[in-house]
Amino acid sequence: MNDASGDTVLISIVSPDEVGLIAGVTGELFDLGANLADTSFAVLGFGCEFSCVAQLPKGVTPQAVEEALNGLQILGSASVKVTVFPFGATHRESAEITHIIEVEGGDRPGLIARMAEVLADFDANVVRMNSRVRPGVDGRNQYITTFAVWMPEGRAETCLAAVHNTAGQLNLGCRYRTA
Repeated sequence: MNDASGDTVLISIVSPDEVGLIAGVTGELFDLGANLADTSFAVLGFGCEFSCVAQLPKGVTPQAVEEALNGLQILGSASVKVTVFPFGATHRESAEITHIIEVEGGDRPGLIARMAEVLADFDANVVRMNSRVRPGVDGRNQYITTFAVWMPEGRAETCLAAVHNTAGQLNLGCRYRTA
């Protein structure tokens, strides 16, 4: 991202899920001259969430981007927010994904908190996390939570063992792999 450009912004959109939403939003951002950096999209129930960090060209304000996005028909009743992003747009080493951990099983309130605590105990950084629910064969919902994490060199083996043990204590399956 070029320092001679305009503002670096965070664009956050919460909307009903629609086919073509990503194309509409990113097409409008391209037309405005925005340069996208980290970008994320997820379907959440019947809705969706799109967020990205973008570098705006000089002369294009966050307010102008918000107005342009609010004018898109596909966003209809969406909540659109464009704010100055006060953090660096590049990553530190701890944002590089080294391991993928997947935990699966029945409903376990506190699962995400417990797993995140174990990871933090080993100085592992959660870079991305995704949790989804799907119907189980026995009529009970199955929860699948995926953590994409960075682990400090030399701590991965013990961290993964602790994660596996914690999942076992919660009667959940646990798989992991290097990224």
